[in-house]
Amino acid sequence: MLVSRWQAPILPTRQQMALMLESEGLEPVEETVPPGQGVADHRHPFDEVRIVVTGALHLDIAGNRMLLRAGDRVLIPANTRHSKKADGDEPCVCLYAMKAD
Repeated sequence: MLVSRWQAPILPTRQQMALMLESEGLEPVEETVPPGQGVADHRHPFDEVRIVVTGALHLDIAGNRMLLRAGDRVLIPANTRHSKKADGDEPCVCLYAMKAD
């Protein structure tokens, strides 16, 4: 798992975040997680790259819990147990992509 926190005072736009992923050869998909909802523990056979566009997202990656906010990015390794849930009263919008080794 690799987490990158956005440090600059101005957040990139959704389009700029998509271009960041595309520049790595990835195909980003937008996902909206409604407030208080999420996805239970699961795994998949590919790395997952995720960037939070708006809102906040609670992640549990193999027992490591964290809160991602707009601009933050995470790489979840293949076959790693993880779950997610939107935090707060607004939906969490993310861009994610599957990354093959």
